[in-house]
Amino acid sequence: MQKNVDILIVGAGISGIGIAAHLAKSCPQRSFEIIERRESFGGTWDLFKYPGIRSDSDMSTFGFNFKPWKKASVLADGSAIKGYLAEVLDEFRLKQKIHFQHRVLSANYDSASRKWQVEIENSKQQKETWIANFVLGCTGYYNYDQGFQPDFPNQAQFKGQFIHPQHWPENLDYSGKKVVIIGSGATAITLVPAMAKGGAGHVTMLQRSPTYIASIPSVDMIYDKMRKILPEDAAYKLTRARNIGVQRAVYAVAQKQPKLLRKFLLKSIELQLKGKVDMKHFTPTYNPWDQRLCVVPDGDLFKILREGRASVETDQIERFTEHGILLKSGKHLDADIIVSATGLNIQILGGIQASIDGKPLNTSQHMLYQGIMVSDVPNMAMIIGYINASWTLKVDIASEYICRLLNYMDANQYDQVIAEGDATQLEQDTVMGSLSSGYIARAADSMPKQGKSGPWHVTNNYLADRKALKKASFEDRILKFKKKSSKAAAKPRIAS
Repeated sequence: MQKNVDILIVGAGISGIGIAAHLAKSCPQRSFEIIERRESFGGTWDLFKYPGIRSDSDMSTFGFNFKPWKKASVLADGSAIKGYLAEVLDEFRLKQKIHFQHRVLSANYDSASRKWQVEIENSKQQKETWIANFVLGCTGYYNYDQGFQPDFPNQAQFKGQFIHPQHWPENLDYSGKKVVIIGSGATAITLVPAMAKGGAGHVTMLQRSPTYIASIPSVDMIYDKMRKILPEDAAYKLTRARNIGVQRAVYAVAQKQPKLLRKFLLKSIELQLKGKVDMKHFTPTYNPWDQRLCVVPDGDLFKILREGRASVETDQIERFTEHGILLKSGKHLDADIIVSATGLNIQILGGIQASIDGKPLNTSQHMLYQGIMVSDVPNMAMIIGYINASWTLKVDIASEYICRLLNYMDANQYDQVIAEGDATQLEQDTVMGSLSSGYIARAADSMPKQGKSGPWHVTNNYLADRKALKKASFEDRILKFKKKSSKAAAKPRIAS
C-alpha cells in the first residue's frame, strides 16, 4: 500500500500538535498528516501514569502562544495538560489528521524524486509506504519503550515490587506499604509527596547526590486577578511575558552569580525544613543549573518530610536484599515497593532508521541549523525543546519559522531545501548544552552536535531565539534550494 502526503508530522505530543496548529493557521495551502505510534495523543502526558505526574514548568509558558491556559494553577497535572491538548485538537480540527497506532520504521530521502519514502507499520501490523514532500520530527528526545535502568547489584533477590515510573502499573495498591524511590530528579520529588498523601506507609527518597529544588506557589494569584479585569488573551500574554522574564533572569544569575543563587535556594529550603531534616540532603556539590533546577508546588515535598511521612537518604547502593536495599553505609532500607526513578534513555526521531539515497543517517555527526533543521538533510525539520525553560516555548517559535520557510518555498516554486553543513563548526557538545545530567551525558552518541557560532550554535535562550528566528533570512548562503521540476516528480527509487 502506498500513500502520498505533503507534510508528514511524526508524533502527536506537544510538538506535533503545536506545529500542526501553526500549519493550519499559517500554511492553509499545505496539507499534512500526523503519525502517532500510540493509541492516543499527548506523548509524554499520555505515557506517564505515575502518581502526581505534572508539569515542571509554569503553564503560562508551557501553554501555546496562541491558546491561553485558562486556570490559575501554576503547574498542571498530566490529565489537565492532556485536556488542554484535546481542546487544541478540537479547535483546529486536528484529530482526523492523526493516524494512531502507526509506527514509522524507516525513512529514506530519494534525491531523484526529492521525496521521503517512509515505511510505516499500521495498526494491523501491516507495512505501508508513505511518500512525503517534507518530514517534521516531533518525537521528543527519549525512548518511549524503555527508561534508563541501571543494573543494581543482586536486584533479583528483592521479593517485593520493582517499578520504573515510565511503566507504572495500573491500579497499583501501595496503601500502608514501605516505598523506596531511587532518584532525586523531577520524577522522584513528585512521587514522594504524591505517594505519601496517597496512603503509603512511609516513603524514602534514596539519592546518590542532592538536587537544587525551588518551591513555587501552586496558584498564580496575580494572573487570577488579571483574568477578572483584563481580556483572557491579554492576561495570558502579560503573565507569559513576566514568567519568561523570570526564567531568563534566574538562569542568567545562575551563569553569572552562581554562589548568590545557590545561597538563595539553600536558604529557602532551610526555612521550609525548619530544622526537621538535615540540610546535607539538599546541598548539591555543583552550581545551580549545571543540572536542571527542579520545582515543587507550595513546598509540598518539604512539608511531607517535616511531618515524618517521608524521609531522604543520601548514600550509594551496596546491594538489593529480599526485603529492601542495603546501603554502602551499612544501613538497610526496608521496602515493599522500590521505584527506580532513574531517568530516560535518549532517542532521536523516535528510533526511526533514516537514510539519504540509502545511506544511513547518523544524527550525532550533524548539527542543527537555527536549532531546527538537521545539517545536510533535505526537507526535514525537528523540534527539540529547551533545557532551561518550557518545552513549548521552542515549539511555538520553531513552528512559526518552519511555516515561514514553507511559504517562502511555495512563493519561489522550490521543492527542496538543505541546510548545508560546515565541518569546521562541529563541536563535541550536543545541542542539549553543557548540563551535566546523566541522561544528557548518555546522549552523546545520538544527539546532533553543537556548532561554534551563528545559526549552528544552539543558545537555549528563548528571547534570543525568538528575535533571531523572526528576522532570519532564507537567503544566507547556507540554505540551498532547488526549483520544482518535472524530473523531481518521478516515482521515488526504493532504497535497497
